[in-house]
Amino acid sequence: MLVKEFLLVLRDRHALAALFIMPAVFILIMSIALQDTLGNHRPLIHYTVRDRDNTPQSQQLQHFLESSKVLIRENIPVPDARHLQEALGHGLQLVITIPHGFALQLQTDQKKPRIRLDVAPDTRQEILTIFQAKLTADILRLRLGQIQKSLAPYVPDAAQHIREISSYSTGLTDIHYNGSKNNTMPSATQQSVPSWIVFGMFFVIIPMSTVFINERKQNTLLRMSTMNISIPVLFTGKIVPYLFINQLQVGLMIGVGMFVVPLLGGDALTIGHSAGGLALVSLALSFAAIGTSMLIAVLAKTVEQATTVGGIINILFGAIGGVMVPKFYMHHSIQQLADISPMSWGLEGFLDIFLRNQGITAVLRESLALGLFGAVLLIVAGYILHRQLHRGL
Repeated sequence: MLVKEFLLVLRDRHALAALFIMPAVFILIMSIALQDTLGNHRPLIHYTVRDRDNTPQSQQLQHFLESSKVLIRENIPVPDARHLQEALGHGLQLVITIPHGFALQLQTDQKKPRIRLDVAPDTRQEILTIFQAKLTADILRLRLGQIQKSLAPYVPDAAQHIREISSYSTGLTDIHYNGSKNNTMPSATQQSVPSWIVFGMFFVIIPMSTVFINERKQNTLLRMSTMNISIPVLFTGKIVPYLFINQLQVGLMIGVGMFVVPLLGGDALTIGHSAGGLALVSLALSFAAIGTSMLIAVLAKTVEQATTVGGIINILFGAIGGVMVPKFYMHHSIQQLADISPMSWGLEGFLDIFLRNQGITAVLRESLALGLFGAVLLIVAGYILHRQLHRGL
């Protein structure tokens, strides 16, 4: 039965393409597409400046803003309101207007300098808040500089202390990424590879259901039952080949992340140090995917039904479980909903290994949940198949 199942799978070239080529292509596309979004050089906001003051102080403020790696200045002239509206409607997120008298306001205590910000309506509020904090800090640096110059001729020690305070804005934090090798920032590849491994493994629904339904139509299953081949033996003959195929998928996807993605300009995948943890979560996820596939194959009447239902379930599991959109981008309520998806359990297990550099203990809970999920579905599928064979269906 194992030989039969392997032969049937190897003859289905379209299913093999869905199992191996499709997730590999997704990994290549998403690892490179999300490289800036999940990388440490991601620009948060694109802006331009209208300098109505044209003083050394206004030039210094612009220099402070340009020193930030997450703020990208665009050289777009905005002479009037019409150009302002056009600029904010075509990719520019923010226009900064430095008013007349900015330098003079810095030198006096009576009036705070007011900077006008024209913001595109689709700019996220948290990004605007970050920019306001940066702008406020830079204006305070300018103000401290003015105070330091005023005090320098009279109280040089106090002026020196103020100069030291104004330089505190950099070098105050030391960032450590938990579990990361060599304290490197997690890359888009480490996010993409586990996601599409999980998604690809569930596509065993297509070849499993196709083979099973064709065997039922040709009365192969009925003939095997008359030969006293039990349902557990029948299921074992189908489970083992697809467990093997899923592990080949995992190995191929890891290879794509480690060796192919860097050739196209992306970051190489790092897989952590726990081979045992990786094997455990991979086998458990494969068992869950096979249980889902067997239940669909038993319930579906035609290959078209199985393919349609299986595709819908895959997409729903992937959308809810953080495969298509990383969970940290989701609203809190949707993140809680993600816990109902077995893809989410498998994805968290792979992220524990790839991203958080943890071991078997960290993935034990997800692996047990996936194994129990697959076992329950296989038991239900076996019961339904037993009734169908008993009725001669």
